[in-house]
Amino acid sequence: MTDFRTAAQPFAAAFFDDIRRESRDGPGVSRQGYGPHEEYVHEKARTLARELGMEIDTDPAGNLWLTRPGRDRTLPAFVSGSHGDSVPQGGNYDGLAGVCAALTVAWMLEKENVQLERDYRVLIFRMEESSWFGRAYVGSLALTGSLLPRELELRHRTDGRTLAETVAACGFDPQVMAGGRPLRDLSKIAAFVELHIEQGPRLDASPDRRTAVVTGIRGNLRHKICRVVGETAHSGAVDREFRHDAVMALAELLNTMDRHWKAWLDRGEDLVFTAGVVNTLPTAAIAIIPGEVSFGLDMRSLSMETIRAFHALMVEEAERIGAERGVRFEWDDVLVCEASGVDPAVRAALESAAGRHGIPVQTMPSGAGHDAAVLSNAGVPVGMIFVANQNGSHNAREAMDIGDFMAGCELLWHTVCDFDLR
Repeated sequence: MTDFRTAAQPFAAAFFDDIRRESRDGPGVSRQGYGPHEEYVHEKARTLARELGMEIDTDPAGNLWLTRPGRDRTLPAFVSGSHGDSVPQGGNYDGLAGVCAALTVAWMLEKENVQLERDYRVLIFRMEESSWFGRAYVGSLALTGSLLPRELELRHRTDGRTLAETVAACGFDPQVMAGGRPLRDLSKIAAFVELHIEQGPRLDASPDRRTAVVTGIRGNLRHKICRVVGETAHSGAVDREFRHDAVMALAELLNTMDRHWKAWLDRGEDLVFTAGVVNTLPTAAIAIIPGEVSFGLDMRSLSMETIRAFHALMVEEAERIGAERGVRFEWDDVLVCEASGVDPAVRAALESAAGRHGIPVQTMPSGAGHDAAVLSNAGVPVGMIFVANQNGSHNAREAMDIGDFMAGCELLWHTVCDFDLR
């Protein structure tokens, strides 16, 4: 058989370059979910699917399904893919690497004239990133019947449009998406494997094991916009004892939770805690004691019990600080994505393929959330492949050596081909 990496690399590189050119936004790329640049990814995939003779289907949430028929179409399919959107001015590979890997395997199956025992399907999700509306995994949540009606009213980060309005403008029915029912029969998926860049430094630090088989996916709990409400006053005329300073109250809460975080890590808990957004009012000035500040929070763990306990502790500390400083903490609705494990059989298939075909791998958990986690929590057997990536993720400097990508892509290829030989 043709050497996979040599044969398939030009196809993969051309796909990445084409999408980067179309969605370039200054130093990075911007592909908003249900926007024109995400749609370009889907249309490019449709074009390739037609060239490869694949069946093309779009579900009511806009997720794209491309199918290469197997010999026995009654069997549940092997599915691979990821998301086509990006964060604002982000990197080109977060999500797109999984899309490209799944398409590259489809291309190689056609080139080598391989007919699998079961259908092979490429799945490209809509709007995985939370940066635009504050809700991650919109396409996969809708697919699994888990998107909540109230989440349709979340507003765009800059122009104020609701998620429902944005979805409708793209040609899909938001009410169907949040109808509480799966949009496809999930029992027809034998395995879903998502290839993704690692969004941390571990694989890139390894000289030889630059591919990983993922062991679990952290869940997350998020607040998009919370507020501390105090009292605006003159910075020179009000002494400390009379102040109701919203910024100082928030600073105390964050410092307190940072100390709790370290203590929880020291006792062996898996936890990360981030306050990624902090804003005073547009009227804020250096001579004004701030009477209001808004903030967003993100906490993640492999244990949902840990996240919920840490969140409860934070609310308790906020009540204490609010009472001491004469301010009020206001919490918006919490957004939750459950932690998930990977399917033991799918993980074993990935590790077995790596061993049989001489692909050096590590095993590691995923600190970030993924569409694979949503499917796993809906009962789909999932697995994940990580490939090394430089300069982190969710930034314009995101990088991925094509050789590292091809190693992970080859692991997906062999797992797909060997899946029914176990």
